[in-house]
Amino acid sequence: MKTFSELGLDARLIQATDALGYVNPTAIQEQAIPVLLSGTKDLIGLAQTGTGKTAAFGLPLLQLVEAAKKHPQALVVCPTRELCMQIVTEIELFKKFIPGMSVVAVYGGASIGLQIRDLKRGVQIIVATPGRLIDLIERKAINLAEIKYVVLDEADEMLNMGFKDDIEFILQNTPQRESTWLFSATMPAEIRRVSKRYMKTPFEITVGQMNTANKNTDHQYFVVNAHHRYEALKRLIDFNPGIYGIVFTRTKIDAQNIAEKLTRDGYDIDALHGDLTQQQRDKVMGEFRERTLQLLVATDVAARGIDVKDITHVINYELPDDTEVYTHRSGRTGRAGNTGICMSIVHSKETFKLRQIEKMVKVPFHKLEIPSGKDVCRKQFHGVMDKLLQTDISHGDYETYLPMLQEKFADVTKEEVLTRVAAMEFDRFLKYYENSEDLNMRDNRRERKDVGRDRDMPDQARRRGADNRGAQHSGGGDYTRLFINLGTKDGFYKASFLQFILDMSDLRKEILGRIDMKEMNSWVEVESKVSNQMIKSLDGKNYRGRRIRMNDANSR
Repeated sequence: MKTFSELGLDARLIQATDALGYVNPTAIQEQAIPVLLSGTKDLIGLAQTGTGKTAAFGLPLLQLVEAAKKHPQALVVCPTRELCMQIVTEIELFKKFIPGMSVVAVYGGASIGLQIRDLKRGVQIIVATPGRLIDLIERKAINLAEIKYVVLDEADEMLNMGFKDDIEFILQNTPQRESTWLFSATMPAEIRRVSKRYMKTPFEITVGQMNTANKNTDHQYFVVNAHHRYEALKRLIDFNPGIYGIVFTRTKIDAQNIAEKLTRDGYDIDALHGDLTQQQRDKVMGEFRERTLQLLVATDVAARGIDVKDITHVINYELPDDTEVYTHRSGRTGRAGNTGICMSIVHSKETFKLRQIEKMVKVPFHKLEIPSGKDVCRKQFHGVMDKLLQTDISHGDYETYLPMLQEKFADVTKEEVLTRVAAMEFDRFLKYYENSEDLNMRDNRRERKDVGRDRDMPDQARRRGADNRGAQHSGGGDYTRLFINLGTKDGFYKASFLQFILDMSDLRKEILGRIDMKEMNSWVEVESKVSNQMIKSLDGKNYRGRRIRMNDANSR
């Protein structure tokens, strides 16, 4: 195994990695750093989140840019404010022994005046989100004419969020760049197109397989009735007393509702979704990083760019439609060599989708039982006892109070003291779970007979049955077909498009029928009773400067 000192890095950078306790590079760092140090090669690095990509491009940048020149020489573009700040924090640590080197974060939701002031002081490396960077370019407050190195970090996330045009605009405004470095967890067709247009015979590195899930993560699933989802979630949380994780929901209204329910039930939890202001988002993320919050309930859109260490669990309250989304969700845990657990709560109709995801991400999924009430109580009891034994008593003058305690408990046995401690900590769980029901969905024999009967049908009859089922979602019956002037050209793929329209309308996925996406437009079938609500929620709103048009497709 190589060390950082064998990769050709400057002695000052080795000094910084040594100070941080980094000795051996990760796979992406070992392969990328020697290539990037030439400064003239374009590179595509494919690796999951949490594999050390920031150091893979940050260390070469610090070696290539010249601290004596006080103008921007390197630009890192990333999808979110959180990731922007994390990259700057890491680069700051790496540049500790390089005097005169400056790195500035540029992102929305903060004072643009202060950011312009920081830029005017002289900076060599800029880390930016696309929107704020373009704002500064258009104000002529930033000069990218002498940028030599451009890094696109989490490129697939940026494209999923609709930043394709922004990325192209940024690349067009860095005409003197000597190399472009693109880092991504997955390689959708849009990224391949951008790379062909703006990169010259890029050197490609793949760490692991594309679209595969983290091998350090145990992928588990639990089959329940749909109406037991919340109870199942609550029970899984209770069965894991030391849980520190993220619960993923499809819509912002689900995220808010679940967070409110869990808060009322006494959990340290908050929601992260698109309706929060930047100040509220920063507050929630700050509390989560400090572990004041045990859990975060988040939508996929709101969680993009979150990079929090030591997350033990990811819970899919519902499965995502897209395999790439599952990969990103599960990639939040089991990072930097740690192990993690990704749990999915599904009902029987979703097991086929689960198998498709399992096949795509190339890791086994383990079916487990939702713990019984007694199992939860037993686990919580052990948790309380472990917490008691691990309590630090080295600080504080507790010996002063021992005589008083001994006098107070003179007539109480040790067993009774322990019982009272357990009851004080544990009473809530005993009362809640004493008559709890079995939440696991058992094999439905009738359903299996129906499946077998369908399999035995003549081909023609089976096709006719499928056609009849499909007719329910073809614009007739209780569904209305809506037109919307957004399509794949706006940076959407099917899963992100569904997430967008459901978030905007605060509706659930069950109201949707067939979706037909084209480059410029899309057609969406929704239950007729909520079609007006969806139209009112989207028609006339703006998406990335475009006015959204949505109406009944049959009325056009």
